[in-house]
Amino acid sequence: MPDRPAVHLAIPVDDLAAARGFYGQILGLSEGRSTDHWIDWDFDGHQLVTHLVAQPSVPAGLSSVERHVVPVPHFGLLLTHDRFCDLADRLRAAEVPFDIEPCLRYAGEPAEQWTMFLRDHAGNALEFKAFTHESAVFAR
Repeated sequence: MPDRPAVHLAIPVDDLAAARGFYGQILGLSEGRSTDHWIDWDFDGHQLVTHLVAQPSVPAGLSSVERHVVPVPHFGLLLTHDRFCDLADRLRAAEVPFDIEPCLRYAGEPAEQWTMFLRDHAGNALEFKAFTHESAVFAR
């Protein structure tokens, strides 16, 4: 558990075996408790729960951020640059399609960051990012 409060996030999926493949094998998350209706995942010290539902939700819309169109809602993690690069390589090796390929945003600005967007097998949108200066996460 991190030194800070952890987040609990529950998301819908339509196939728990596919969830195990994506979250467990591709993303490399450790599986916690589970039933035949849900699976707990260790999402970098946060609790991510994939709940089996007949029809998972789809993003409500799109939002313009810098020169990209991003799916909303989405969730993800802030990573170190090395972990971001390792994850991007892992996703490419698994041939996971990106909504937004790994790229640098806000170059030269206080909030300079690497970011990538993708979707899990159920269509849930995920963003992973790495700030050049970790202390600038909330920089204005």
